[in-house]
Amino acid sequence: MKVLAKIFTLVFVFLVTGSGELLAQCAMCRATVENNLSNGDIGIGAGLNFGILYLFVMPYLAIGVVGFLWYRKSKLQAKHEQSRRNYQW
Repeated sequence: MKVLAKIFTLVFVFLVTGSGELLAQCAMCRATVENNLSNGDIGIGAGLNFGILYLFVMPYLAIGVVGFLWYRKSKLQAKHEQSRRNYQW
């Protein structure tokens, strides 16, 4: 349990110390998109929005796949145990 607490603490420290650079990148992207929009180019803004949606969906999709596989495995295991109980009688 202590190892898990150390890992969480380490991850938290990395997230806190790296958050300043992450916020700076958001300002740079916004400035680039605003500059391109003022010049009449809407392609980079649409691409940036698509990239944001792509990054937003992927973790949920991965969790859904893992959950489905876990559910399927548990159902097969329960079915196997039920058939094993029927053969014991």
